[in-house]
Amino acid sequence: MDLEQRIEKAFEDQYGSSPAHIVRAPGRVNIIGEHTDYNDGFVLPMAIDRAVWIAFRPREDDRVSVRSLEQDTPTDFSLETILHAGEGWSEYVKGMAAMLQKAGYDLAGWEGVLSSDVPVGSGLSSSAALEMATGCVFAKVSGFDFDGVHMAQLGQQTENEWVGANTGIMDQMISANGKEGYALLIDCRDLSTEPIPLPPATAILIMDTVTRHSHTESGYNERRESCEKAAAHFGVSHLRDVRFEQLQEAKSDLDEITYRRARHVITENQRVLDAVKAMKSQDAVTLGELMNASHASLRDDFEVTNKELDVMAQVAQAQPGCYGARMTGGGFGGCAVALVQVEEAQEIASAVAAQYEAATDLQPKIYVTRATKGTAVVR
Repeated sequence: MDLEQRIEKAFEDQYGSSPAHIVRAPGRVNIIGEHTDYNDGFVLPMAIDRAVWIAFRPREDDRVSVRSLEQDTPTDFSLETILHAGEGWSEYVKGMAAMLQKAGYDLAGWEGVLSSDVPVGSGLSSSAALEMATGCVFAKVSGFDFDGVHMAQLGQQTENEWVGANTGIMDQMISANGKEGYALLIDCRDLSTEPIPLPPATAILIMDTVTRHSHTESGYNERRESCEKAAAHFGVSHLRDVRFEQLQEAKSDLDEITYRRARHVITENQRVLDAVKAMKSQDAVTLGELMNASHASLRDDFEVTNKELDVMAQVAQAQPGCYGARMTGGGFGGCAVALVQVEEAQEIASAVAAQYEAATDLQPKIYVTRATKGTAVVR
């Protein structure tokens, strides 16, 4: 039974009838371009075949009532009085409702059942998928269009203002606007996008270290503050506007940590643009080399990997048929991503799993993924 069938049955068991609609919002993996989004830079993610699903129907009153198949505690609240109540998945649902209202939307109530196969805290954007799924449900029951870019902006506001994680907009943008079969180049300054095809005969491996992070508890906000400090030194709003040569000239004027944080962002932006050129030229070798360089920069300059992420990337990079591998997501745990030859994908996945477990005593979860479309009402 797939996830769509599972939530439909759960809805029928809960409410005694079929759901009016079902929404799907995908998680994402970022091929390259990490910690560049909140610096107004470039990112290259793709929506994946793991997603948040919500089966739902409208209500006559202003209440929202949702049960998650993966969590014990349901959420139930009035749209007239949305109260922040700590942590947990329900805060993303409430936060999206609050941000939609703040943006002027007149919301209707609904009830439903939610399920997800995006691992929480793994760096695959389970929270952004939940935000976009929630926004899509509200659009359907309240009678307004789901605008992927605007909804992504509201999802980012939910993270920043409601949840308290000072994240960028990449995760929501790709979850809302993903395109089947393509990665998406996103300019995080003007939110323009361009579909970019993966090199032929390649596949993407997602390699879950089974170590976990939290944006609100990890060093994420601290890294962002370092970037803002560096940008302020150059008199610009974001590091997007600083050239590498400028950074080198100012090296002696910056403390070492601020300099290295800025060096990662500036060089990573260039790696994204170089990766796009490689993909358009069907050059898997160069794309893989850029991914390897990205991991090294995230490890040494931005310092957001952990031992397990470093082991996973190193083990994958050593496999015949692997072009490149790097951590993906905010870091401090979660997943790595690898570009591999499609015919070797399963063999590489098995070899990486065995070698990673031997090195860490942890059993990873490794799977081949594909690029899927973004958030939508599936029926």
